[in-house]
Parts: sequence; C-alpha cells; structure tokens
Amino acid sequence: MTALVHSLSFRLALTYVGLFAASLLVVLGSFYLVVIYLPLESAKSEVQREARSLQNSYIVDGAPAVVERLRARERAPNPRRAFHAFIDREGHVLSANLPSWPNQLTEGWWRLEADDYLEGDEIDYEALTIDHGFDDGARLLVGRDIEDVSEIEEVLASGTLVVLAAALVVGILGGGLMSLAIGRRIEAVSATARRVMAGDLSQRVPVRGSGDDFDRLAETLNLMLTRIEEALEAVRRVSDSVAHELRTPLARLKADLEDAATEGHEARLASAISEANRLEKIFDAVLRIARIEAGRHDATTRPVDLSTLLEDVVDYYLPAADERRIDFVATIEPGLIVNADGDLIFQAMANLIDNAIKYAPARGKVALTAQLASAAVIVTLDDNGPGIPPEHRARVTERFYRAPSVSDQPGEGLGLSLVAAVAALHGSAIIFEDGEPGLRVRWTIPRAV
Repeated sequence: MTALVHSLSFRLALTYVGLFAASLLVVLGSFYLVVIYLPLESAKSEVQREARSLQNSYIVDGAPAVVERLRARERAPNPRRAFHAFIDREGHVLSANLPSWPNQLTEGWWRLEADDYLEGDEIDYEALTIDHGFDDGARLLVGRDIEDVSEIEEVLASGTLVVLAAALVVGILGGGLMSLAIGRRIEAVSATARRVMAGDLSQRVPVRGSGDDFDRLAETLNLMLTRIEEALEAVRRVSDSVAHELRTPLARLKADLEDAATEGHEARLASAISEANRLEKIFDAVLRIARIEAGRHDATTRPVDLSTLLEDVVDYYLPAADERRIDFVATIEPGLIVNADGDLIFQAMANLIDNAIKYAPARGKVALTAQLASAAVIVTLDDNGPGIPPEHRARVTERFYRAPSVSDQPGEGLGLSLVAAVAALHGSAIIFEDGEPGLRVRWTIPRAV
C-alpha cells in the first residue's frame, strides 16, 4: 500500500481526480447560477414588486381594492402561477388560493407547498412567498410558483454529492490500477537494467507490440543496449587485435636487441629500430583516432577549398601510381568549398588513395571524382582491386580489423579507422560499396554555407 501511495502514476491519477472534481464543481456552479439562482432572483424581484404595489393599494384604497387586485392577478396570464393570502386584522381570510401558510407572521420569504388537485390528480406547486404584516394587524402573503426551479435544485443537490463521490471512488480505483499497470512496465525496464548491470549484455527490454509510449521507450533502450553491446564487443576485438599486432614486433624487437647486445651486429640494431618505429606509428595512429573520436583533437574548422586539397593529394600519390603503372584519373570540379580541418581531410583522403593504389592490381585503375550535389560535396574513389565482401564492410573501420581478402598485404588496419573518425568529426557520411569490380568509397561532406 505504501508503494502504491508513493507511486507517481497514482498521485497523478489523484491529481486528475481533484482537477476533474474542481472542474465539475465549476460546471455545476455555472449551471446553478443560470438555471436556479437567476430564475429565483427574477421571481423574487417580480413578487417584491407586486407585494409593494398591493401594500400601497391597501394603505390608499383599503381592503376591497386589494381583494379585487389579488383576484385579477390570479386570473392574469403568467408563466409562473400567482399565489396569495390576505387576512384582515381580526384574522378573517379575505382572499386566498394558498392551501395553508404559517400561523406565525415572519417578515421575509417563505417557500410554501401549494399543491392542487384536478380530477383526482395532484399537481405540485411551490410558492416563493413574501410575508408582510400591516400596522393595523392585517397580513398579506404574495407569491409565485417556482416548482420547476425547485425540482432542478433538488436533483442538483443530491446528484452533486453522488457524482463527486463516484468520481473519487473511480479515481482511486483507476489510479491504483493504472499505477499497477505502469509499475509492471517500469519493473520490466528495471529488471532488464539490473541483468545488464550484472554482465548479461544480451538482455533486452520486453516490447509488447502495442506501439505505446513504453514500447517506444523500450525500443530506444534496446537500440542503446545493442550499441553498447557492439561497442564493448568492438573493444574486445580491438584488445585482441592489439595484443596480436604488438606481440610479434615486440618479440622481434626483444630478440634483435638481445642478439645485438651479445653479437654487436649493426643489422640487428637497424631491424630493432625499424620495429620500434613501426610500433611508434601504431601507437600514434591509435592515439590520434581515440582523440578524434573523443572530441579532444584541436580541430581548426574553416572554409577549405576542397578542390585544391584533392588536387594536392592526387599530385602526391601520382608517383606511386606511376611506379605500379596504375591509371590514376581525377575529375574534380573547381571551387568546392567546405567547412573542415584541412589537415585531417588531407590525411583521410591520403589514406583512402593509398589503399586504392595499394590494393589495385598492377596496370589497374583508380578514379577519383569530386562534384557538388545539392548542399553537399560528394567525393567518390573507385579502384578495380579485390574490393571488400559485403559481410566485412561494416567492420572495416574498426581498429586493427583487416578483411581476409587483403590480410596478406602490409598494414596495421588503422587507416580506415582514422578516415571514419575524421568523417564523423565533420558530420559527414562515408560508405563502402561494390565497385563492380573493386571497391567504391563515397564520402558526402556538407558544403560551406
């Protein structure tokens, strides 16, 4: 019970019931004002006006004139039937159509039952009556029928309590049921979170398929858990790859240094230095990628002429392409301006072109195109090398990952990781497609506004 009372959904349900009751009271109050209060005030005003006129008539013209006017008033057409009782100072009733009235004179208002009978049937009337006593002892009661207003007033008085009580009961029961239903859905999320915290990353929040807010929340949380699981799995793979990649050069470095120390061979020292340089490059690349992905790289974003930058990269790699007799063709539109860190874009494009030349066969082809499309610049790089099988394209940007088809080629598997990090830093998209044959890399970079 304590958990139910402290439940947010239960408290919200009670708040809603309170607001509903308040709004209901406002509606009923407005209804009372329009249907009951204003008609009663109108009837009172009419009765007071008639009573003052009759009182003045008695003072000026005497009792016979009042009796005549009372009878005329009774016969006059009016939506509300006229009632009266006129008693002289000796207590004789001079004129009356009220069946009864209080014996005790009370200056003010009465609501008197004035039922009538016609052909054995009872007709209900309620007379709103004002009672007035004259100085000489005579008494005059003047009223009008308000039975229609009185009936509505009785229904409203009894119905309001019933409706408010029903709203309170239904609200409490509904709040309890709603709290239980929401509590079960929240507990499902909490239970899944506890199992994930315990180490089972395969757990997912149940989705009922109703499409409600909790299902959308569950889908979002499940997507987050999937991303976390993939990220941790990637970390595990990177750790394995790091251990694998560094074990061999470290072993060679250790062996070469031990041999050099005992034999004094300069060749051994040169080999050890080469391995040390390779390790240094690997660690520098990993550190650079990590800093870019974490947003710690001091990127200098400014308008960059991408056309000139790409031409410089192409000029840099033309000798390497010529050495392998690769037909390297570049088609670059002039004046392609993007907001970017020019150094990072240059390094990323250098990695892509270096891979294309390295994996293309001798006398092969590499084609670079750059063109403006809508609000972006699209850079496309094609080669006719072995390409990347579809099942490996999603993982080629992981650090140290290398597709089986190119595992015999030199490299550490960090080039495309750097490219992906630079692309993400610039809010751009890079995809790897089938070049039919070979590989096609498509890089879409937002142009400068």
